[in-house]
Amino acid sequence: MTPVESAQVRGALGWSTISTLILRVGTFAVGIVLARLLTPEQFGVFAVALTVQAVLITLADLGLSADLIRTPDPKRIAPTVATFGLAAGAVMTAGMALSAHSVASLLRSPAAGNVIVVLSFTLLLGGAGLVPYSMLQRRFQQKRLFLIAAIDFVVGTTITLLLLWAGWGVMALAVGRVAAQSVTLILQFALSGERPRYGIDRAVVRPVLAFGLPIAAANLLSWALLNIDNVVISRISGPVALGFYFLAFNISSWPMTALGQIVRSVALPTFSRTVVARNDPSLATATSLTWAVAVPAGAFLALLSGPLIAVVYGDKWAAAAPVLAALGLFGAVRAIFDLIVSYLLSRGASREVLAIQVLWFVVLVPATIFGTLRWGIEGAAWAHLAVSLVIVLPAYLIAARRSGADVRLVLKLGWQPVAAMIPAALTVLGATLLLPNDLPALIGGGLAGGAVYLLLIFRWVRARIPARTPTPAPDPIATPNSPVEERNS
Repeated sequence: MTPVESAQVRGALGWSTISTLILRVGTFAVGIVLARLLTPEQFGVFAVALTVQAVLITLADLGLSADLIRTPDPKRIAPTVATFGLAAGAVMTAGMALSAHSVASLLRSPAAGNVIVVLSFTLLLGGAGLVPYSMLQRRFQQKRLFLIAAIDFVVGTTITLLLLWAGWGVMALAVGRVAAQSVTLILQFALSGERPRYGIDRAVVRPVLAFGLPIAAANLLSWALLNIDNVVISRISGPVALGFYFLAFNISSWPMTALGQIVRSVALPTFSRTVVARNDPSLATATSLTWAVAVPAGAFLALLSGPLIAVVYGDKWAAAAPVLAALGLFGAVRAIFDLIVSYLLSRGASREVLAIQVLWFVVLVPATIFGTLRWGIEGAAWAHLAVSLVIVLPAYLIAARRSGADVRLVLKLGWQPVAAMIPAALTVLGATLLLPNDLPALIGGGLAGGAVYLLLIFRWVRARIPARTPTPAPDPIATPNSPVEERNS
């Protein structure tokens, strides 16, 4: 990478970190309010509606955003991508709205029907914003993406809370999401400098779809992998049990979603700019730093699941604590999967990603059903973790090695965070035993364990952070299609 590109990556990573941390804290606070205002059954109804929406929104992208980010000629394919994205979003919206009540009844939650209809419009909005969002990502314009996300959060939260207090119930969450995404679409076009351009270039249709469709299928399977447990629990145990599980899964996603967003915001464009070679160390470097954060985040969620839920959400959600113990560890592994997928896509290995997702799905479905029937919602959570470690992780490492990554270096650098976490975990357990009340156990255990981990891992992490080079003056050529260029063209 050139010095200009390195400077762009550092700046984008910094803004992505700031954005993610601020928005995660805000989401966390709003989640507490919603948990106090809604019952577990209402949470389950919204989980069903959100599950249906998530199925289709993964397909509305058609995998085309990744191609726009990695291609050397985005201007040429942008109108074709925009046309496909808008058409797919419209079709998905119509299909979701028309089938909403039938799907809700099938999932044993008829009350979710109208909520599904409202959420269906997010598919159309998402498809319409495919090009401007991808171009912002491509140019490392994380500062602008942060502004968009912040406004999205404020608009969505304000409308949701106002409607909840007005007595709208679960429908308030759906209306708030549609309103926020409508504002987001306008801001994406305004801040990216892009204008709606549609058309079909027959010369690029085949390569664009050949790369994108496997990603779309992989995204669908990825959704299925993270939500098949919702479907199974809804069918076997009902909406109340799903409400407990949904809360635990959301909590487990706090640090991992934050970490994943930070990494994904720069991983694909950064890997796309590295030289393709055998024994490429770039994945190992990125993985080691990500793993050093993911390990303690997942372990602390697992070890402190009981006090965390009791303090933050109240005793009525206590049944979610054992589920969080397993999902916290699963979340740590997910962070690494996201990074490896970005590496594979940068190397054009979209079919390999799809193949692994198929394997994951085929194994996880029976494992989840068996776990739920045998151990309830706890069994579904542990099925996720077991399959990811035994089946999926080795498959991803094999695919990464075939794409040129130095997998031996990945494994070599991965053991140190785990080793440092062992005494830290013992410290957490000791603190929770000595501090019987939930709040002191949560704070004391987290601080004591975190201190031990940082003491053991700090020098190791510091040695792997690349030295900062002098930042050169911005190169206007590095940000094609900027508003300045649009005015001068």
